[in-house]
Amino acid sequence: MKPAAFTYSRARSVADAVEQLAAANGEAKVFAGGQSLGPMLNLRLARPGVLIDIRHIAELRRVEASDQHVAIGATVTHADIEDGGFEDVTCGMLPFVAHGIAYRAIRNRGTVGGSLAHSDPAADWISTMVALDATIVAQSAKERARRIAAADFIAGAFTSTLGASELVTAIELRRFSPGARWGYYKVCRKTGEFAKAIGVCVMDEAAGVFKVVAGATEGRPIVLGEASRLLREAGPDRAITAVPDEIGQVLTHLTASHRQQMSAAVCRSLAQLSKGRAKT
Repeated sequence: MKPAAFTYSRARSVADAVEQLAAANGEAKVFAGGQSLGPMLNLRLARPGVLIDIRHIAELRRVEASDQHVAIGATVTHADIEDGGFEDVTCGMLPFVAHGIAYRAIRNRGTVGGSLAHSDPAADWISTMVALDATIVAQSAKERARRIAAADFIAGAFTSTLGASELVTAIELRRFSPGARWGYYKVCRKTGEFAKAIGVCVMDEAAGVFKVVAGATEGRPIVLGEASRLLREAGPDRAITAVPDEIGQVLTHLTASHRQQMSAAVCRSLAQLSKGRAKT
């Protein structure tokens, strides 16, 4: 199929893009990598009146690092992250996750901000940013930049808290302490597909961060509070023992087989912590 008719506009700057979004009164879509929006346009699942192209806005590709944080521009691609195009402040976690997204052709064009804005529950960056306590920066034409915690950004499947006239401009991440560890495991039917289940954990003792996350839940990622507490108090091996019961209690909307997949993904991510590093 072909897309329904729309007006194409190339934004010159962030200010220009958000002004165009405001003028469109909710009838516009933003085009960055286009790896999700393109097929949706062709299938007419999305029928915007205006398509605003932000690919050529230089400020959206900036990466700015400080002693404490790094801010990644929204149109930085998965391949940029995979290839180490800028300093990795997560002890290898970001490149590892990026490498597992779809296929190289997709990673060359797909963007981190676009993935978050699309809000597919099975997408890698959704769960990863929750585990990293990331902050999503959004800009509108009439207000100052808004900073949204990643855990609050996703409202549900394909639904974010982003306003119709807001644009994701950057993702802010805390710099890991030396010695921080992480685990990431996803269950897929085959390489390159969206995940059936995702397990992510971060253990940064110096910063006091201990987090266990279940992703690809058909909704927003879930922080497993009991497993996170046990990770802090007794380590990953003890946290693993609590995962199946907690998954069963908090993800009751999932089928039994899906809960089993979720438990396996989370437990395997925690097992990677025991080994000191994540493994492919």
